[in-house]
Amino acid sequence: MTLSDGRDITTSMIIIGIDPGVARIGWAIVNIVQRNVSANAYGCIITDKSNPIEKRLLHIHVAVSDLINKYHPECMSVEELFFQKNAKTAITVGEARGVIMLAAAQTKIPLASYGPMVVKQAICGSGSAEKSQIQRMTAKLLKLPTIPKPDDTADALAIALTHAYSYRVKYTKT
Repeated sequence: MTLSDGRDITTSMIIIGIDPGVARIGWAIVNIVQRNVSANAYGCIITDKSNPIEKRLLHIHVAVSDLINKYHPECMSVEELFFQKNAKTAITVGEARGVIMLAAAQTKIPLASYGPMVVKQAICGSGSAEKSQIQRMTAKLLKLPTIPKPDDTADALAIALTHAYSYRVKYTKT
């Protein structure tokens, strides 16, 4: 299938998946090539707890922008925030998510957001799957030898994979 800009989406696409946070931000680059999805690169951005929040947010923005410039993804997939008991944590994670989204907007990369239940459903087939089930299935689907660590990195892979599956379902002919 061809998009309006002439790209054949069944051939290839690069997706960056992000698990937002303030202390640790998981990231993953996945490729869709001829309807096969594979992990290209993944890791975790870590900010210094001793820095004030504005410096940590700047660090996140610069690091995500660097990843975009290095891998040239065609879209970004970010986990949506879910209600947390600690309002202060929820606010700071929301701020981190905002600078991540800003990096996508500055480079004109389309952005998709997925809630935890959607990721669980896409990866395991059940919205009530446990975190360990999601991690094992993500590693299996991407043919990784082990589950990536820390958890934030594995989560970013699952978020990118969710978008790869959603994108393929939405835009490919079967």
